[in-house]
Amino acid sequence: GINAEYGRRIERVTMSTKPTIESLLQQHKSIVDKNIEKWFPRKLDEKKLDFFCGSASFKFDVEASSEAIFTPCWDILDRGGKRWRPVLLTLISEAFGPVSEDKREVINNLASLCELIHNGSLMIDDIEDNSELRRGKPCVHRIYGTDIAVNAGNALYFLPMVIVRELRNKLPDSLVLDIYNVIIQECINLHFGQGMDIYWHQGKSSKPPSIEQYLQMCAFKTGTLARMAAKLGALVIGAEKNTVETIGRFGEVIGVAFQIQDDVLNLVGEHFTTSITGEDITEGKRSLMVLHCLHHASEEEAKRLLEILNLHTKDRKLIEEAISILKKNGSIDHAKQMGKQIIVDAWASVEPLITSPEGKAKLKAFADFLVERDI
Repeated sequence: GINAEYGRRIERVTMSTKPTIESLLQQHKSIVDKNIEKWFPRKLDEKKLDFFCGSASFKFDVEASSEAIFTPCWDILDRGGKRWRPVLLTLISEAFGPVSEDKREVINNLASLCELIHNGSLMIDDIEDNSELRRGKPCVHRIYGTDIAVNAGNALYFLPMVIVRELRNKLPDSLVLDIYNVIIQECINLHFGQGMDIYWHQGKSSKPPSIEQYLQMCAFKTGTLARMAAKLGALVIGAEKNTVETIGRFGEVIGVAFQIQDDVLNLVGEHFTTSITGEDITEGKRSLMVLHCLHHASEEEAKRLLEILNLHTKDRKLIEEAISILKKNGSIDHAKQMGKQIIVDAWASVEPLITSPEGKAKLKAFADFLVERDI
């Protein structure tokens, strides 16, 4: 079945080169997508609505429910994405030795849950940022309307919880409760991170955030779903509480490093086609590069950079001017280096906990790939 096929594919893939990591992500994508479709059908009927909602007190409208929620959600799911959070969950679970078939099924189900919640957050993020494109196509709210997109995106925070509900028959009650608690806490953190980011790029702060505040925002906004995936992978294989927390911290740092590299590629990536190059300048984003520049540039250059960011301009000349200020002050190189360094520091804490040599090699190479990628 799906679980056995996935297990065999993971074992066949070694982690020695960048192309091999990309192959792992591509091969895993088909597995996780099949699992998503198992839980999250493309079309609803009354039986499936009953599964999600319980029995209707009056009468379901199957068409409205399907077209208002499932169709826009599948629109973004079908666009692909790296699916790296499900891979992280799986690699964490394998870092401590062989995984039984029963646990493999649970792991695959929870991996799908992480990806569904992530895609819901993207739909909402695009609305909040007034974005035009997502993965090379018009954002969901540009196609279906903001009202449909808000509701469908929010639904993706909650609908995947039916996966945990159905796991109650397969896992101890205490483990199910731990899984619920991790998911709920990380979804709370996600919204605090998004709130900070929005407030900053609207230019409402009395002063620019510190580097530490920026990193905390990233830990909540992007790190939180990676931390969720890592913690869930460790919980399912029975890791001790302290180990779960350390593994979660490692996942969080991977997420932060991924965000830093995302911001770098948004400005200077040649192959980064999921959004418009320099869109973060238009958004007014207070990225690590911007904050570094504001602390190191001349007063005149810092003032000019803020002026451009606060314009939320789409003028290419102004966007290029802002990027040139960042380059001149070494801010882009600084961000690249920090992304790599925080991975090194986090790995030093987690490496002694990992008992499988093969699992250790895979996980380290995977983390390095995410921060060194050019797409």
